[in-house]
Amino acid sequence: MNVSHASVHPVEDPPTTDGGNAPRVRMKDIQGMPGTPGGLTLRICQLIFAVAALCVMATTNDFPSVTAFCFLVAAAGLQSLWSLSLAIVDIYALLVKRSLQNNQILSLFAVGDGITSTLTFAAACASAGITVLIDNDLQNCKQNHCVQFETATAVAFISWFSALPSFLLNFWSLASR
Repeated sequence: MNVSHASVHPVEDPPTTDGGNAPRVRMKDIQGMPGTPGGLTLRICQLIFAVAALCVMATTNDFPSVTAFCFLVAAAGLQSLWSLSLAIVDIYALLVKRSLQNNQILSLFAVGDGITSTLTFAAACASAGITVLIDNDLQNCKQNHCVQFETATAVAFISWFSALPSFLLNFWSLASR
């Protein structure tokens, strides 16, 4: 009886052209995250609107008499400093083509954006309540700077609207790791 015996001949893998096991690569960074042109744009918008709210409120001579307006000035000042510092970091990252996607940096950005956007929103809401009280309820807009108060409040809300996507993108990126 002639039975054939199966034999296994190992076949080697063809060599890879990329030099071995390549590290895992994340998908492209989403615009609006730190170190991207969209992130820089959001930071510059935050900075411009926070400085505008700060300047408009500071041009009135009676804003220190209302605590909510003082809170708006403080929150806008903090938002402008935070946005300026992170805009500088984003510019540096774009110039040297460096990714800002490690956990420590994302944690810092997410916490800072969360704090500053919450303070800006709270200050804008408090200032909006006071401007409604002065204008609609007390009918005392002729003696106060209602137009400046309303403008500063509206610009603070716009600054918050531009800070919120930064916070959400940083938090989402941190949570998805």
